[in-house]
Amino acid sequence: MRRKRLLHMEKPKKTLAVIMQRRTTGNRWQSVAWEPWAVLESDEPAGERRLLVEQPDAAQWLHPGFELTIHRDETEGYYLNVSSGSPRIFVLWRMDEENQSAVPLQVTASYDEGGRWLDGGNSVDSVTMPPAIFAWVGEYVEKNYRPEPKKRIKPRSFVHPKDRVER
Repeated sequence: MRRKRLLHMEKPKKTLAVIMQRRTTGNRWQSVAWEPWAVLESDEPAGERRLLVEQPDAAQWLHPGFELTIHRDETEGYYLNVSSGSPRIFVLWRMDEENQSAVPLQVTASYDEGGRWLDGGNSVDSVTMPPAIFAWVGEYVEKNYRPEPKKRIKPRSFVHPKDRVER
């Protein structure tokens, strides 16, 4: 019965908006750079991006409706993030060549998931985690994170030390 209840539990989630920024670089090979500038908590559903700021050297757009979902199997990644000196939200994004703009695709608070996105060759940048999100993720980590006990590997004493290389 307990297992059945666990399968039907709703995963903790928050809705966020991502602010993407385009800024001029002064570089002759690349005149502008795109980057996530911030994330904020927002109940606004996914929809069209909105221009927030437009200045000669920078412009910012709000992209609403991103779900930050907490997954039990990512607990160690959340722990690594909130216990770091600078907790971050990782934003997976891509360039939309047709509109010449950056489009955020997903967000996560897990170091591990952000690392997997980078390893996959994706554009991933991080922004400062807002204090309310930090408190929410931190509370989840306190309740659910249990470090794996370190396992001592016994030396294979019957094998010569130079032949003990792991295969």
